[in-house]
Amino acid sequence: MIVPPEIDEYATAHTSPESGFLARVAEATRAATTAPTMMVGPLEGGLLELLVWLLAPTTVVEIGTFTGYSALSMAAALPPHGRLVTCEIDDAHAELAARHFADSPLGPRIDLRRGPALATLASLDGPIDLAFVDADKGGYAAYYEALLPKLADGGLIVVDNVLWRGTVLDPPADDPDAVALAAFNDMVVADPRVRTVMLTVRDGVSLLRRA
Repeated sequence: MIVPPEIDEYATAHTSPESGFLARVAEATRAATTAPTMMVGPLEGGLLELLVWLLAPTTVVEIGTFTGYSALSMAAALPPHGRLVTCEIDDAHAELAARHFADSPLGPRIDLRRGPALATLASLDGPIDLAFVDADKGGYAAYYEALLPKLADGGLIVVDNVLWRGTVLDPPADDPDAVALAAFNDMVVADPRVRTVMLTVRDGVSLLRRA
């Protein structure tokens, strides 16, 4: 989290609350995982839901399912014709997410794909209307390059953790994630193919569209 905790708490308190089901997913995630902060939570989940509502996408792709909170947040705003493909390489996380999807009426909208995300992306024809990237930080550049050619006209790529607790300002050599994220941020802002804006929501969220 990059903003002071009390500001984040205030912003969350002044955001429409998460559903009861998402609250239970969050509680289960905190109980069953060693790094529950990987979950987007109600503030960022609300942002993702709003972006989906605004775009009314046919196809949403998520890279990094974790326990399913973000996928369920986005699925809540999908139009009737929409589908969400979410990619997860960690078997334990995929099992938790699959249970949450099965318990939710939104589950039929979500297609959980296990295995390397790049392989899943290669199998998708596109166009992709919205993509949410929240997986291994060293893979962000590769995911970006795989997504961009398949991005729909008017589509959006949303990238999480781009501030990495502020370490991107001066990435420590012993933190490969900070180094990778700083390089990714520099790459996309200089890429003439896209326009990007970086938001200071939680740990930093970048929104990218075609130029």
